[in-house]
Amino acid sequence: MKILLLDKNHPLITEQLLAQNFILEEDFTSSYDEVCDKIGNYDGIIIRSRIPLNEKFLEKGKNLKFIARVGAGMENIDIPVAEKLGIQLINSPEGNRDSVAEHVVGMLLVIMNRLFIASQEVKNGIWKREENRGDELLGKTVGLIGYGNMGKATAKRLSGFGCKVIFHDILPGLADEYATQVSLDELKRSAEVLSLHIPLTPETNYMIDEIFISEMKNNFYFINTARGKNVKTKSLVEALKSGKVKGACLDVLEYEKSSFENIDTENEDLHYLLNSEKAIVTPHIAGWTHQSKEKLAQFIVDKIVTSFC
Repeated sequence: MKILLLDKNHPLITEQLLAQNFILEEDFTSSYDEVCDKIGNYDGIIIRSRIPLNEKFLEKGKNLKFIARVGAGMENIDIPVAEKLGIQLINSPEGNRDSVAEHVVGMLLVIMNRLFIASQEVKNGIWKREENRGDELLGKTVGLIGYGNMGKATAKRLSGFGCKVIFHDILPGLADEYATQVSLDELKRSAEVLSLHIPLTPETNYMIDEIFISEMKNNFYFINTARGKNVKTKSLVEALKSGKVKGACLDVLEYEKSSFENIDTENEDLHYLLNSEKAIVTPHIAGWTHQSKEKLAQFIVDKIVTSFC
């Protein structure tokens, strides 16, 4: 089988697939149109986020047997068209679930205990104790939306902090020893911390907006390591200003480019987030550890080998 690699990934992908007698070609620079012109020559494609695989692209890939995305989200692929064409879709959410879970806990501890703020103050010669009192995770009810690989890994960590973890998911029967499944209404009534672990779909686009936030009974901490467009930023900023959201931990932003490589706009809401003590913003790195880079690649290789060798 002839496979096209469109993004740089861990070298084990190339090493192990070559050892299984796959033919590999790399193209990390060609434009969408240039790749479209030649995609019909390949049996498989391995991607991250550089090029969208829309209907036009997929129909030109007349020999494609699989698309493998090194990561969890699949929103840059027209999934209904791929399925209609009989193209197998492969991803690797198992590879970065642990790094995402640790990032969630890390950001939450930082913002609830004012660790970054207090550290910067001390480095600048300011010694404040009462103003930097923290807020404990112990005893808090944490609500997760989405209970796949990321949600489960996050629940496992938070349960160790003495939290009550509840979650809502569109699939039934997912409860385990770490978290209890509830309706979305129950989650809104009970959660004191809200964390998103959902894909970006038409149903989840701007899921967290002014209406959703107003329906939360408690003032709450908010974490998003899923997708930026799951959240309407303007609504979140207003909630931070009013105190309804006590603090926001954002690894993803509504204003990211589709490649996740940078921000493609600037406005007052983004300026507020980047300058507020009530917000922590990181550059889409929750699933981006040294360990996850290798694990993401290994799961992709294993799935390709299992299906096509």
